[in-house]
Amino acid sequence: MDSVLVAMSGGVDSTHAALVLLERGYRVRGVTFVFWGDGGEAGSLPHVARAREVAAKLGIEHEVLDLRETFFREVISYFAAEYMAGRTPNPCIICNRRVKFEALWKLASGRGCSWVATGHYARLAGRGGEVRLLRARDRAKDQSYVLYRLGRLILSHCLFPNGELTKDEAREAVAEKLGMDFPGESQDICFLSGEDYRDFLASRFPVSARPGPLLDTGGRELGRHRGIAFYTVGQRRGLGVGGPEALYVVALDPARNAVVLGRKDEVPGWWLEAEESVWLEGAPPSQEFEAEAMIRYNAEPVPCRVAASADRIRVEFRKKVWAITPGQHVVIYRGEEVLGGGVIARAG
Repeated sequence: MDSVLVAMSGGVDSTHAALVLLERGYRVRGVTFVFWGDGGEAGSLPHVARAREVAAKLGIEHEVLDLRETFFREVISYFAAEYMAGRTPNPCIICNRRVKFEALWKLASGRGCSWVATGHYARLAGRGGEVRLLRARDRAKDQSYVLYRLGRLILSHCLFPNGELTKDEAREAVAEKLGMDFPGESQDICFLSGEDYRDFLASRFPVSARPGPLLDTGGRELGRHRGIAFYTVGQRRGLGVGGPEALYVVALDPARNAVVLGRKDEVPGWWLEAEESVWLEGAPPSQEFEAEAMIRYNAEPVPCRVAASADRIRVEFRKKVWAITPGQHVVIYRGEEVLGGGVIARAG
């Protein structure tokens, strides 16, 4: 009987994943990671208590692993540094690659488990070195975008039991089989806990609040901003300037500590260049090819032309997309399959 270590957050998705794996005959263990929490013992946090309750209900072994120090170093510090550099990060992608799945696989190996599993909505096809990452059946919940950087070595040991069903189906199965109901879950970044990211940065990284000029695309000063970390490409509200037509953030310029404003048609949306690229097969399908690209989580994949060289990618879209944002990730798809992606560096 194969053993699997399931990352259990205390929510419905990971609960359903553990339930399905038990029904499939796996020997299931659970682990709950503590990534965030200002003070307090790891075991006293609400999501840990909920996960313990679930594990007891399922009759499986469960443990808690405190990763707050690693999470702060790898995710929080990165999150703040990216914003202060005029980029808009996706911390979930970085957490999955540098913290969550690395810790999960390391712990699984130490516990004699052949597999790791999470409640992510994504699918895998093939085995071993031929494994392919696919979008979930439920497009509204698809999380393949945030998993693209894991690579085949980790993915070949992963199980995603929720990939073939909808969130409602998972919730109904848990309610029916375990008699457990779960409250609606937040879609916010976990460590923000509903707090606006600007307030989070200002209170914990006061250096982020460094005022500078609001410039138009011709270089004329229109006003002052309170720190480039508090703005993102495509933003319209809260700019503090008026005029005959609506203005949007079209670029952030850390060299000048400037926020550049322009018309809606000047917001980048036709092309991008990305760096730090990864490809699921180790290399792109060819130097140039047609595909679809997603420029942020839950965006619609858009037809594009991809040119790949070394660790860089250039993507040219067949139709304009809204607000391509440096620091976000572009993920390249061919139909349902994830090919690879990279971190957006420039756009126009």
